[in-house]
Amino acid sequence: MMALDALRDWTEWLTHEKRSSPRTVEAYRHDILLALTFFQQHLGGEVTLVDLGKLSLADLRAWLAHETARSEKPTRRTTSADSRARSRARHVSALRSFYRYLALRHDLSNPAPSLLATPRMKKRLPRPLGQEAALAAAEGISDDAETSQAALRDRALFTLLYGTGLRIGEALSLDIRDLTNAGQNMLRVVGKGGKERLVPLLPAVIEALESWKAAHPSPAPDAPLFCGVRGGRLNPGVAQRAMRNWRKGEGLPDSATPHALRHSFATHLMEGGADLRTIQELMGHASLSTTQVYTLADEKHLLDVWRKAHPRAGQES
Repeated sequence: MMALDALRDWTEWLTHEKRSSPRTVEAYRHDILLALTFFQQHLGGEVTLVDLGKLSLADLRAWLAHETARSEKPTRRTTSADSRARSRARHVSALRSFYRYLALRHDLSNPAPSLLATPRMKKRLPRPLGQEAALAAAEGISDDAETSQAALRDRALFTLLYGTGLRIGEALSLDIRDLTNAGQNMLRVVGKGGKERLVPLLPAVIEALESWKAAHPSPAPDAPLFCGVRGGRLNPGVAQRAMRNWRKGEGLPDSATPHALRHSFATHLMEGGADLRTIQELMGHASLSTTQVYTLADEKHLLDVWRKAHPRAGQES
């Protein structure tokens, strides 16, 4: 079997059985395609599963070194050491995932990917919006919409993101029926890995969603809750562009993205005294360690407040 055929089957498996996010699937597909292209040149012909089974740790390291060298070429956009480390970590993760699939479906055994070292990376602190900016986002973005229908849609979407902490992909994957089935003001969401969770809907979120639903161009149960002008599922780029235009007018940094509203949701809950386990469940994090990054952000917030407010904060010890 050709490796490219296995790559196609693997991406289908990731999408439909593992229910990985489209962004992850595309990133992994791209990484493995780069690897197969490199090994095709290295081996002098199309790569087969037999070839993949014979690749050594040195072969895999050679590809990773090749990708690192490509990222450092002057003709390419300058990348930081942290960015290169994250790219390498993703390359390693993609290789391991691909080989696990090959072992599962094609009985291919090769220990080399599991022996690759994953680079250590600095933990990125979330960059949330302030409470006033987060609250103003939905109204401000909808005011910039080209039509009244788009304004209602954008207001509903961004109110939902900040009010529930959903990932943009989770929000855009909702159908009309998901809103109809939301009982007791709770919304059932399918997150990463196909894991379901229930998130509460605040009155402001319900009001924004109901207003949009009343104006929805085709509110059939199986229709996407958030749709574009042609009725298809709204592209994430549309939401990102809407927020980009709004933040320019407000003088906000580039970190003010739709995903920043998710960070804002968790950070403001933390500042309000919510416990980590509750935030973990609401955010759909598989591991509590992922949620703990918000405690670091909260500590930084408290330290900033102290530095500004304490009469002796500016004095040397």
